[in-house]
Amino acid sequence: MPKKAKLAGKEQGPVPCKRAKAEAACAPSILNFANPSSLFESLISPIRTETFFKEFWEQKPLLIQRDDPTLATYYQSLFRLTDLKNLCSQGIYYGRDVNVCRCVSGKKKVLNKDGKAHFLQLRKDFDQKRATIQFHQPQRFKDELWRIQEKLECYFGSLVGSNVYITPAGSQGLPPHYDDVEVFILQLEGEKHWRLYSPTVVLAREYSVEAETQIGKPTHEFTLKPGDLLYFPRGTIHQADTPPGLAHSTHVTISTYQNNSWGDFLLDTISGLVFDTLKEDMDLRTGIPRQLLMQVEPTTVATKRLSGFLRVLADRLEGTKELLSSDMKKDFVMHRLPPYHAGEGTELLTPGGKLPKLDSTVRLQFRDHIVLTVGPDQNPSDEAQQKMVYLYHSLKNRRDTHMMGSEEETEFHGLRFPLSHVNALKQIWSSSAISVKDLQLSTDEEKESLVLSLWTECLIQVI
Repeated sequence: MPKKAKLAGKEQGPVPCKRAKAEAACAPSILNFANPSSLFESLISPIRTETFFKEFWEQKPLLIQRDDPTLATYYQSLFRLTDLKNLCSQGIYYGRDVNVCRCVSGKKKVLNKDGKAHFLQLRKDFDQKRATIQFHQPQRFKDELWRIQEKLECYFGSLVGSNVYITPAGSQGLPPHYDDVEVFILQLEGEKHWRLYSPTVVLAREYSVEAETQIGKPTHEFTLKPGDLLYFPRGTIHQADTPPGLAHSTHVTISTYQNNSWGDFLLDTISGLVFDTLKEDMDLRTGIPRQLLMQVEPTTVATKRLSGFLRVLADRLEGTKELLSSDMKKDFVMHRLPPYHAGEGTELLTPGGKLPKLDSTVRLQFRDHIVLTVGPDQNPSDEAQQKMVYLYHSLKNRRDTHMMGSEEETEFHGLRFPLSHVNALKQIWSSSAISVKDLQLSTDEEKESLVLSLWTECLIQVI
């Protein structure tokens, strides 16, 4: 049996800005939160990260069964059936926060009521209808899941969501299906019987229910117990049930890498590349042949011209050292979790420490929560769109809307600077510490203004 995960070291990282209220001390954890890499390593222990990414990631399932009471107790603390009573008192709603469902004849039957969810009703459906309770994005309420997922978002550079599934004995919540995300299953309470099947779509980009008559025999079949971990790639067909005669099962699925492929990145960067090349390449600005848009099939001439333009773009891409304009970057930082902090409240960070001046030495903090990109000025003062440097961060993001699709409640947090500031920002980004007077800007005034802007946003500290 695998050995237990590493014990947590002392929390390391940047010195946070002062907060409006005092923070409570973090509860001890069996995982190692020293940095994102150590967290992931302790999560999949004793498998080494190099082995995981070489042999399992996007390739095949990994099952880690642990006979470790300490780890099992920690997993159970992440989310319990009894937590629902307190969560219901905070105001949770059917559909948005919780689903009640059961697999009937290979199909998902949803048993939701309308409006606010009440614990007694949830428990009644759970006990009498043998229904599964699916709780959406529990990291909004459970601090330790916030702590885990925030570190994993730093590690993967991708959004990390979660759902909890609580299933009574002798029941199954969902029919066989596959997902469009990389999935890590943590068994929290009771036992869950799993069956995995070969993908019909490798590294799938969509969720799909599969008929059991079409998926063949399982490639893997096993039972998870508290403290166990299961990983499988997107596209892996799976189903799970709680064995009869036992206590209920609770597990959490932690998922990542949705729409995070090379194809997505290409779609994201190609438009900016074309936009820039249009300014310099007259051939790209010449008109397409008359009536081309009216043709049923593309002409040979049009296909050859497009192929030639793609080669031009490829050559330009290989020769550039510019920061690529990327909506994926902005979407990630806009929707991810804010940095974890212990204590009550969701108060915003406020600047702390010395005010930066020309003779100061500064360093970046919350590096894993910042992205830097270049793009057209979103508020141009004239008709010509000038390029600007954008620095976005997640320090002020709202934990309570994480992964909930609340676009109207989400906003960007960050700064924009003239393109002439890009090298100075790269200096701050790549240095462990740098003197303000050594920044690559034309005037001392620009240097002081830049670091003051970053300090105001809690992105640097004076050392």
